[in-house]
Amino acid sequence: MAIPPPDAILQGAARILSGLLEARTGQILSEGRAWRMETALRPVLRAHNLRDIDDLAAQVVRRRNARLEEDVVNALLNNESSFFRDLQVFDMIHRQILPRIQEDRQEERTLRIWSAGCSTGQEAYSLAIRLRNEAARWSGWRIEILATDISSAAIEQARSGIFSQMDVQRGLGVGDLIKWFEPHGEEWRANAELRRMIEFRQDNLFDPRAPSGEFDLLLCRNVLLYFTAERRQAVLHLLARHSHAGSVLLLGAGETMIGQGDDFAPHADFRGGYAPKALASNNADRAMRGVG
Repeated sequence: MAIPPPDAILQGAARILSGLLEARTGQILSEGRAWRMETALRPVLRAHNLRDIDDLAAQVVRRRNARLEEDVVNALLNNESSFFRDLQVFDMIHRQILPRIQEDRQEERTLRIWSAGCSTGQEAYSLAIRLRNEAARWSGWRIEILATDISSAAIEQARSGIFSQMDVQRGLGVGDLIKWFEPHGEEWRANAELRRMIEFRQDNLFDPRAPSGEFDLLLCRNVLLYFTAERRQAVLHLLARHSHAGSVLLLGAGETMIGQGDDFAPHADFRGGYAPKALASNNADRAMRGVG
């Protein structure tokens, strides 16, 4: 059986629904996700008593049901996540990046981290676990972790801190599970101390309201790959606005800064990390001129 070209996948109702996703989130529905569209939308069809995606698309076109549209967007978003995803990245954060930030910010004694596109929260909780496991090292510091995502359903789960047995088995060590999570029926819930460390907020990277000020460490992993080149540059510009000369940006393993504007450059010390180019350059120029 011949496989139809990508354009043939998004016809009729599918094109309408993928258009809704792009309009609300900026995400382009990939070919792989387009193939799984009907499966992803089955819970939405059942919840709203609709026959099929043609019926669903007709309701979306009428634009009379904001909750239905939100449910469609939540269902089509890719909320794939896991604890300590790409363990080598977390090892670099733990062994290299955070010690550098701690050294640079001894006077302020503040650590600000932004997990952009946090999905259901495993990345933010992984960061919080690493920091709490070294509580003595960070004694006297004010630590802020902001975690944002456009999906209301993902943020609701992240804020609850409740994860299935399968979720905690993906990347979370037994020691950390016992130390930082409590049984919650057949699931597990992050304890109150861990949950208090993170501010989870629903937010749109193209109409941001949650971030304020500058962050020392910014993670925007596996987010940019769903956007057009123009939108990727807009997100990077936003991240640069919330950076300072010593900030570190981490992207996903399959994401690159090549051809994505001039906001960031490869970091000189952290493999796979990026530094805000303009700020770092300005800071170096000021130092050479002796400007305080």
